[in-house]
Amino acid sequence: MTAERPPSSPACLAHEADDAYMGYATRAELAAFLNELLEAERAGTRVALRSAEAGQGTPYAELLRDVHKDEAHWCAMLLKQLKRLDQPASTKVGGFQGKCLAIEGMPERLAFLNRGQGWVVRKLKEMLPKVRDDHLHSDLSAMLKSHETNIQRTNDVLQRR
Repeated sequence: MTAERPPSSPACLAHEADDAYMGYATRAELAAFLNELLEAERAGTRVALRSAEAGQGTPYAELLRDVHKDEAHWCAMLLKQLKRLDQPASTKVGGFQGKCLAIEGMPERLAFLNRGQGWVVRKLKEMLPKVRDDHLHSDLSAMLKSHETNIQRTNDVLQRR
């Protein structure tokens, strides 16, 4: 009869491992990412607002008002998440604003705005697998879906012109 021996190694403690060790983004990486998105969303908000004002009476005005409202919503969400993570929020506006507003034709400006929305989609798809925080993951997933919807709506409007 053999005596039972205790296991030679402790039970897995992966749930206690550091986020970076587990392949997740660190708090600093998340803060940098959220601030990068915040700056881009601020630029998108301003572009959509100014473009909606310039495009009043055109088939683009309603879409641009909706995009402006949506971009403002995501700015607020990003600020809330940065506060929740106890991280400082950037006060900058992304350089996209100047580039986009310099485009004269409304269809061309909308197409450029859509490329900016596509940039956000790519960034979100890259980061989402690295987000361990369920609340942040949920908000960023909703942001992704919203931007994909805006891209499709803009494509539809541009095709109808």
